[in-house]
Amino acid sequence: MPHNIDLHAVTGPGGGAASSLTAPGHTSVFSFKTLNPGLYVYHCATSPVGMHIANGMYGLILVEPKDGLPEVDREYYVMQGDFYTKGGYGEPGLQPFDMKKAIDEHADYVVFNGSVGALAGANALKAEVGENVRLFVGNGGPNLVSSFHVIGEIFDKVYVEGGKLVNNHIQTTLVPAGGATMVEFKVDVPGDLVMVDHSIFRAFNKGALGNITVTGPENKEIYSGKQMDAVYLPEGSAIQSVDTGKAPAPVVAQTKEEKIKFGQRVYEANCQACHQAGGVGIAGAFPPLAASDYLNEDHKRAANVIVHGLSGEITVNGTKWNSVMPAMILSDNDIANVITYVLNSWDNKGGEISPEDVAEQRKAAPAQAVPGAH
Repeated sequence: MPHNIDLHAVTGPGGGAASSLTAPGHTSVFSFKTLNPGLYVYHCATSPVGMHIANGMYGLILVEPKDGLPEVDREYYVMQGDFYTKGGYGEPGLQPFDMKKAIDEHADYVVFNGSVGALAGANALKAEVGENVRLFVGNGGPNLVSSFHVIGEIFDKVYVEGGKLVNNHIQTTLVPAGGATMVEFKVDVPGDLVMVDHSIFRAFNKGALGNITVTGPENKEIYSGKQMDAVYLPEGSAIQSVDTGKAPAPVVAQTKEEKIKFGQRVYEANCQACHQAGGVGIAGAFPPLAASDYLNEDHKRAANVIVHGLSGEITVNGTKWNSVMPAMILSDNDIANVITYVLNSWDNKGGEISPEDVAEQRKAAPAQAVPGAH
């Protein structure tokens, strides 16, 4: 199949699409002069254009002004896109493109930089307290407009739609499909900032979530930290209702190694927002899953908690936790896989459970939180 490239920074037919159409095994050459500074999207424009874009064939081209952009300490590339698959969100296995979902604009995934978790955990962006950060933010689409927001920051500058106009002190900025923006902000306190599409179900249920890890000294005048003991419950559960009638048959893990592989996907999609990358939890709110005596003591209890939820005080690794774990709408296979993944990660003691074990826990009474119990 031939491909080409439509550069939104190009003035000319098709943004260069006509001149760059290239058959397999061939090379095409054309030249252009950039007339306008700004941040621009490029994408494949071969028919069917939407399908090519929906498979991730896009990126950004920066045309700097003659004297360059103002200096900052860090610059990062963040590109949002929406994906449409035969299977629902998080289903394992190779998932073909679904044209009907794309036409109906029913995205299964909305992600940054091409995949769920691409800018989270070990892949999180980095900054130091006091540094100025510039994000080049694009939206390949093909369909959805982004409400780009960084939880815990205010944009000092927004280059509206990637152009010359600058707006100040902005909380959330729109990035149209096939458009871009540049945002700048100074990081004043340490911690994890969270980049999201603030059409918020896309963040916590479809993948549009990334992190900026800021290190350095605290500034209690700007941010005190917790001054009362209350529980904050961010979202984390991918509760979906998707017609999978035409989807391929679900891929079922056949070995322990496959359970671990599939379980990692389930964890990143459903558990990581609360229990964090690496299973470290959130102090005062969500207990750690890493090296967890509570988890290692009773594997089936873990399945019961996922199926039925848990509320009340428990003790994990010598620390008391009083929080709420909501019941998760996941299949028996997904629950078995994610528990097996966690049991074999982060200095836990190993092991596995089966979908049959999970089915047994669905029929059992909910586990009870007992103060001081492990």
